[in-house]
Parts: sequence; structure tokens; C-alpha cells
Amino acid sequence: MNDVILARALHVLAVVVWIGGVAMATGIILPAVRRGDLGPDRLKAFSAIERRFKPVARTAVLIVGLSGLYMVVRLDIWDRFTSAEYWWMHAMVGVWLLFAFVLFIASPFILHGRFRRWATERPDIAFPWLERAHWVLLVLALIATFGAVTGSHGWTAF
Repeated sequence: MNDVILARALHVLAVVVWIGGVAMATGIILPAVRRGDLGPDRLKAFSAIERRFKPVARTAVLIVGLSGLYMVVRLDIWDRFTSAEYWWMHAMVGVWLLFAFVLFIASPFILHGRFRRWATERPDIAFPWLERAHWVLLVLALIATFGAVTGSHGWTAF
């Protein structure tokens, strides 16, 4: 079972990096960018930060997904996905899928160019929208994390 312990440790560490980064971006960096605290060119400031954090987030999301899948397969706990008692398993997978979609598909192929145009033409609308979207993602991630920690320790809402 040492392999499962290692997988769980990697899973938790990657979640800390990933969701911690989302919290930092949402609560501190994006408000500073929106207000122009990091310079008058808000798009340049945002792009510089995003360019550095995106590989970290992508790596963390991949580790979370692979380690989570490994634990489900290794422990043969697929049946948890058929029970409302394990709602947090669904929440973890849903949040993971949402972030994986945003980081690997939507951001590079859809959002990047559109947001750049929007932020150039209407920055007073684009940056508050970006901040609100991040708050939604952060709240969903925190709910899933809370559920996963409490649920994996035996506390159920049902």
C-alpha cells in the first residue's frame, strides 16, 4: 500500500499548489491587475503572470488527475461514483475536468485571443469579468476540497 500512500501524498501536494495558486491569483493578483497596481498596461501585467503560472497549474492538474485515477483503479473504488454519499468524488472529478478543459483547451484555443481583444478594447469590463470567473472557479474548487477532506475522513452529508 506504499504506492497508494505516495499517490495520495502527490495528489494532495498537487492540489495545494493548484488551488493555492488559484486562490492567490483570485484574491490578490487579479484585483491588483484590475486596479492597475502592477502598471498601467493591465493586459501586459496579467499576461506576464499567467505565462509563468500556467505551466505550474497544468503540471499540478495533470498530477492530480493521474494520481486520482491511479488511486481509484488501485483501490477499486469505482462503486463510489454510484452513491450520493460520495458526492465529493463527483465534485473532485467535475472540478478537475473543468480546470483541465480551461487550462488545456479553452485557454489556448478559445479564450486567449478573445480575452486579449476584449481586454484591449474594453478593459474596464474584461478584467472584472475575469476576476468574477476566477471567484466562481475558486469557490467550486474549495467546495470540492472541503468535501473531499471531510468525506475521506468519514463525514457524510447524507
